[in-house]
Amino acid sequence: MKHCQTALAILAALCASIALADDFKTIDGTEYKNVTVTKQELDGITVTNKKAGVIVKLYFTELPKEVQQRFNYDPEKAAAYSAEQNSAQEQLRKQREEALRQKAETARKNNEQLTKDQAGIQWNAAQTQNAQALRTQLQQLQEEKNDLLRRIGQIEMLPEYLSQRSATARYHRYSYKNPARADLPSLKDRLNDVNRGIEQTGEQLQQIEQAQH
Repeated sequence: MKHCQTALAILAALCASIALADDFKTIDGTEYKNVTVTKQELDGITVTNKKAGVIVKLYFTELPKEVQQRFNYDPEKAAAYSAEQNSAQEQLRKQREEALRQKAETARKNNEQLTKDQAGIQWNAAQTQNAQALRTQLQQLQEEKNDLLRRIGQIEMLPEYLSQRSATARYHRYSYKNPARADLPSLKDRLNDVNRGIEQTGEQLQQIEQAQH
């Protein structure tokens, strides 16, 4: 019963020391006045001055022996606790760094993919525009070819030579090339050019269409 009362008295004294405002002075002479101990750990205490809005952790190694004894400071337990805390903080730091690295890597990949997608969209748009221009050109060449074939066919139906009575000899007639057929060679040359244009334009259009698929 006596031991129980002693334990309760120590606990009450400890709670009182934590709850009441107090002054602390570190070994190097730094003073913390009118502060309240709000947290006790194996390696130190956290003090708070509500009016000044100051929250500081004071390590027992920075405090006088009487304060260490007051809070039952155990150097071995404190060292183990500090090592554990430092290890946990280091692990947390590494986890945060890894999370930041992964976030940066994800952002980089997303930006690269976005750049590729935008480039692909622009390329497809350009190819579509080129394909449309080639289709228009192919249609115009085909229309010109049809017109040339029609004109050539009409001219080839005309006689190659015409005859006419001589003005000096009453019964003499002479032949000459039909002037209406004079454009036939140039029309055929142009038809050959148009056919080559159709072939080349068709190949270019096919290449674009294959590339888009």
